[in-house]
Amino acid sequence: MRIDSGLLCSIEDIAREAGAAIMTVYGREDFGVQVKSDDSPLTEADAAAHLLISRRLAALTPELPLLSEEDVAGFGGPDAAGRYWLVDPLDGTKEFIKRNGEFTVNIALIEQGRPLLGVVYAPVLETMYAAAQGVGAFKQTGDGGRTAIRVAEHHTGEIWKVVGSRSHAGDTLPAVLQRLGEHELISMGSSLKFCLVAEGSADVYPRLGPTSLWDTAAAQCVVEQAGGKVVQLSGEPLGYGNLAVILNPFFVVHGQSGQDWPALFADVPESAAKVG
Repeated sequence: MRIDSGLLCSIEDIAREAGAAIMTVYGREDFGVQVKSDDSPLTEADAAAHLLISRRLAALTPELPLLSEEDVAGFGGPDAAGRYWLVDPLDGTKEFIKRNGEFTVNIALIEQGRPLLGVVYAPVLETMYAAAQGVGAFKQTGDGGRTAIRVAEHHTGEIWKVVGSRSHAGDTLPAVLQRLGEHELISMGSSLKFCLVAEGSADVYPRLGPTSLWDTAAAQCVVEQAGGKVVQLSGEPLGYGNLAVILNPFFVVHGQSGQDWPALFADVPESAAKVG
């Protein structure tokens, strides 16, 4: 399968269509909210976006399996080459319910455990982040053209720009940031936190709380193709090959710097399972 700008554009179009379906629900005064078995919320918008994306991907690449947050049971595993689509039809459902606009459509193509293509679309903000191996990383807002993006390079003595979760702030992060040094904290919802690092608006995003595979893959591709890294606290890249475990370990998203990230997080548990 060829990964090129044409395939990336096709996935961008699917993300925009899913965003339009989400906005149809978002525009209502009231919409139904259910609670899933893991206590996370589910809205009509999640379901509508999932249906649209699954149909469009099946038509575009009928040979590739799909793992979506909204249909885990329907996933039969990667193909013989280790490829599959990994999708979060609506990342940031809590932000959707709060109506703050900080939610996204996430679509990633995985091969041998690595995200080789990723699209993150924020429909309220009309902002698209897209990347593919060998193509680059880009941002597009409204009807404007694509702009290539690159992570920032942090220099000794500069204030760290740290992006954190608006809905999932943890108890461990303040102590880590104190060791990091002088910093300013930027709050943001959904996978847009990754994208702030990718575009150079933030230096680092430490995630010391639970996330699932579909929450991170698309945005990880954007960060990596923009010159950054998404790594476990040990320094190993966050991967998507072990599908027996849906939850990610804790991780850090960062741009360029001389910081020793594994040393900074040496006394922090590796995952939510090891907390307490």
